[in-house]
Amino acid sequence: MTDLITSVADGVGRITLNRPRAINALTHEMILGIADALERWRTDSEVAMVVIDGAGERGLCSGGDIRGLREHALEGRNDLSRRFWHDEYELCATIDEYPKPYISLMTGITMGGGVGVSAHGSIRIVTETSRVAMPETRIGFSPDVGGTWLLAQAPGELGTYLALSGATMNGADALACGFADYYVPADRLHHLLQAFGERADPGSPGEVVLLFDETPPPSELESQREWIDRCYSADSVTEIIERLRAETSAEAQAAADELDVLSPMALTVALAAVRRARELSSLRDALASEYRISSWLAEQPDLAEGIRAQVVDKDRAPKWVPSSLAAVPASLAESALSHEPPRH
Repeated sequence: MTDLITSVADGVGRITLNRPRAINALTHEMILGIADALERWRTDSEVAMVVIDGAGERGLCSGGDIRGLREHALEGRNDLSRRFWHDEYELCATIDEYPKPYISLMTGITMGGGVGVSAHGSIRIVTETSRVAMPETRIGFSPDVGGTWLLAQAPGELGTYLALSGATMNGADALACGFADYYVPADRLHHLLQAFGERADPGSPGEVVLLFDETPPPSELESQREWIDRCYSADSVTEIIERLRAETSAEAQAAADELDVLSPMALTVALAAVRRARELSSLRDALASEYRISSWLAEQPDLAEGIRAQVVDKDRAPKWVPSSLAAVPASLAESALSHEPPRH
């Protein structure tokens, strides 16, 4: 069974991620396959638009196939991880700059690398099933695949909150935070795909989506902007936690508890990465910054340890290095941001 299915019918180039048992986690071969399809369809007159979706009921894509990253680290083959990220990040830029409508169906779990292949598209659709997140800090990593660019542009400090906590957005939250454009009930997606192929005007997929778009429920995340903005505008992770502890709401206390158990190094780097992304002028600039950061983090112990604790052994008891925010060197974030990885 192929992990990636591509087809062309009725003017629609369709890409289906096809690893349903792994919630369509992206392998390097799948990334290269998507890039190849987009290159072929770029000038193909038979393709008026591209649609990406995921096989199975659980979601579009749970992220990159991170077990391989841990194996690379343990084997001293971080060059393989860097090659994976290089090609994955280039695909994100290609999607962002694609000359034809690129329509992503962000159903179910759409996280990490799943955001990379969907949220840079021109028409991004969520449903009541959508669960969107950048959960990298949970494995000792930092948001990538252009996530820092998206998070930096979210209203107020919502992006900082999402980057550090790895919290999950529902469809309404994803719309409020700028990760999606339209809200279509899941049971209407089949009819939407059919309408794309039957449209009278090949150049107006946006108009087709509007026929199915519905008003989402209110965003719970947006309703918590007040305390999130107040706490996450602090200059350091330590101060963010201190501000959260000073809040009276159960949500703020839960957020502080969450940060207390995540990688101090990853939190420090993620905060700096999102703040830096606010100063950048394009997604490509953000991806270049993320590549430096990812390459640096690959050489630190927390990534392999985080993947072990969350995915391999699943004991949820990582031993972070350093073990506390107080022990994080003041120069650590800048080391990651300014890292010059070996040439690809």
